[in-house]
Amino acid sequence: MAGLNKFTVDDIDVKGKKVLVRVDFNVPLKDGVITNDNRITAALPTINKLTESGAKVVLCSHLGKPKNGPEDKFSLAPAAARLAELVKAKVTFAKDDTVVGENAKKAVAEMADGDIVVLENTRFRGSEETKNGEGFAKELADLVDGEVFVMDAFGSAHRAHASTAGVTKFVKQTAVGYLMQKEINYLGNAVEEPVRPFVAILGGAKVADKLNVISNLIEKCDTLIIGGGMAYTFLKAQGKEVGTSLVDDTKIDYCKEMIEKAAAAGKKLLLPVDTKVAASFPDPIDAEIAVENVDAIPADKMGLDIGEKTAALYADAVKSAKTVVWNGPMGVFENPVLAKGTIAVAQALADTDATTIIGGGDSAAAVIQLGFADKMSHISTGGGASLEYLEGKVLPGIDVIADK
Repeated sequence: MAGLNKFTVDDIDVKGKKVLVRVDFNVPLKDGVITNDNRITAALPTINKLTESGAKVVLCSHLGKPKNGPEDKFSLAPAAARLAELVKAKVTFAKDDTVVGENAKKAVAEMADGDIVVLENTRFRGSEETKNGEGFAKELADLVDGEVFVMDAFGSAHRAHASTAGVTKFVKQTAVGYLMQKEINYLGNAVEEPVRPFVAILGGAKVADKLNVISNLIEKCDTLIIGGGMAYTFLKAQGKEVGTSLVDDTKIDYCKEMIEKAAAAGKKLLLPVDTKVAASFPDPIDAEIAVENVDAIPADKMGLDIGEKTAALYADAVKSAKTVVWNGPMGVFENPVLAKGTIAVAQALADTDATTIIGGGDSAAAVIQLGFADKMSHISTGGGASLEYLEGKVLPGIDVIADK
């Protein structure tokens, strides 16, 4: 498969060894209670494989962005408690503000084969973590006697932190977990070896967030569909009146270049043909929404979602696809009145036989929120990481793992 030539957890003998696993337990919390445990359940296949193979498993992760050192509201204690409910293995939470201090060392020393220790939030070490400090990286490795490191946090793979990249300098063996393997295979195949026709759908607010993704995907895909707020910059680049819609005037020339690039390469670039407009972001209870052709957007109105004709056009393009990658909603989907475009695209993907890959972030949230998650081939756990992967970038958290 494209993209993966790394050692995996199936390639290493971990019986009786201490294994440090970088997971992504950056879960949403409200008043100390986890509101969505998807990231924990996504890590279970790797964790269970290692414990059942007789490893002593030490888990590390960040959570949130603590600014003033250790803060209880950013503790991984709730994540450790939830993990203990989901696995058969013994789980110990090493409450330790230094992450790898005496409490952590004691918990690891007392482990039996098949046990799990969850370390405290790696971001409690501040810039030592985020600036890839060698000292902290070595302390993490020393905790498992420099034996094995498994990277299974795709959502953090685009960051060269001590716990995602630096630690690999100080261990004998490295491998990716099942979650990483799945992400790399799906995203890698989509971009490098797609079954064609390959349709890419990009939405979201700003063109600036997706400059390199747009450019890279125009080269790779057969059809590129643009929706969301960024569509209005493309429409303005075509000389259309877009009213008060979100536009990045500094990217007009870039959008013109991309339109020309697609035409020169014989690729289809689909833009909205109609749009839902309002005077401002409406209240869903009394919203006054009109649908306008993109050639007739009133000067005092803003586009907030694709219209029905556009939704039908996009759905039709997806029908004959064999591979579809989608990143970014078609409108302000958090508002029920303006979610219809995003719902229509999600429904089109659900109805197709194509391999459907949702690229994390808002589009993943939309698909899950709208009830289409089980109809998709793969929903990425990493927003920023999946975007960088679709750009064609090498992700540090993948790059550092040993090649086969």
